[in-house]
Amino acid sequence: MSVYEFHVQNNEGKEVSLMDYQDQVLLIVNTASKCGFTPQYRGLEELYERFKDRGFSVLGFPCNQFGEQEPGSNEEIQHFCQLNYNVKFPVFAKIDVNGPTAHPLYKYLTKNAPGILHTEPIKWNFTKFLVSRDGHVIKRFAPATTPEAIVNEIEQVLINDR
Repeated sequence: MSVYEFHVQNNEGKEVSLMDYQDQVLLIVNTASKCGFTPQYRGLEELYERFKDRGFSVLGFPCNQFGEQEPGSNEEIQHFCQLNYNVKFPVFAKIDVNGPTAHPLYKYLTKNAPGILHTEPIKWNFTKFLVSRDGHVIKRFAPATTPEAIVNEIEQVLINDR
């Protein structure tokens, strides 16, 4: 199994197959607009711009499960990301990442890359998952780990994951 077997909804509610991202290195992130980590959108966009021509993409998944820090509609979220951070990477429809209503993609990600003490649940907004070109989870990064701090790891995957 890989991330490519999942379908998600884009910000307009249309189903998208993650097969559309096959053969790319991915950074999958649960996001929020009213979080202390929200400025990471800037760093995520910089990663996307820096590496997109080498087969890399950031996939953003807004989530309102942590302190209700993503209360807006999908349209409001897109507007916020564009206006404040000029985000060009895909930001999908809002989802749940934990619990019985967690999106199957996130059930897969958390099972294959548990967090500290091998716990699966996401602890907060801006948890990041680095995914190889073959769709397998390589590593999970905590919310406090900035996009800038993982540049070298992304670079290594892009070089070695051919």
